[in-house]
Amino acid sequence: MGKIRVTSCGDIEGLKVIEPTVFDDARGYFMETYNYRDFKEAGVDVEFVQDNQSGSRKGVLRGLHFQIQYPQDKLVRVICGEVFDVAVDLREGSATFGKWYGVLLSAENKKQFFIPRGFAHGFLVLSDTAEFTYKCSDFYHPNDEGGLAWNDPEIGVQWPIPEGMELILSEKDKKWGSLQEYRNRQE
Repeated sequence: MGKIRVTSCGDIEGLKVIEPTVFDDARGYFMETYNYRDFKEAGVDVEFVQDNQSGSRKGVLRGLHFQIQYPQDKLVRVICGEVFDVAVDLREGSATFGKWYGVLLSAENKKQFFIPRGFAHGFLVLSDTAEFTYKCSDFYHPNDEGGLAWNDPEIGVQWPIPEGMELILSEKDKKWGSLQEYRNRQE
């Protein structure tokens, strides 16, 4: 291996922060952002079928999103700017159900975040602008969207919202329910 460094995320099984080896010289840098063999060796044996990219401005909070019937593994990174990225465990029977983990992703630190299926996902843009890319293990199904309130106190995500930052949410993201409502729908 040696081309990537993989760190597990606290006690939440399956989440991984991935740091590629970056080769710097006077011209700039080079890195592999994805190599199936290296990822498989690191325990991420996933076939990705779709790549997505979004651009957002400071204060945009996207999430917390998930696919209901067609869950997706995601490998996310930032290619311009900086975001605080969050995953919430929604796996039935998981010892860490409802727990969250957050990581700072930036063009500068080049970290990636692997989020297995069964998690809700979201991010907050901290820089003036950010470009966010992600690989998905299943195709997007527009009628299969689910979400949780970004500020649900039961989940308790500690978003690093600087004083004076105005949050920008989509109308859909303003209306998602709580973790308790999610549990009630699962029963």
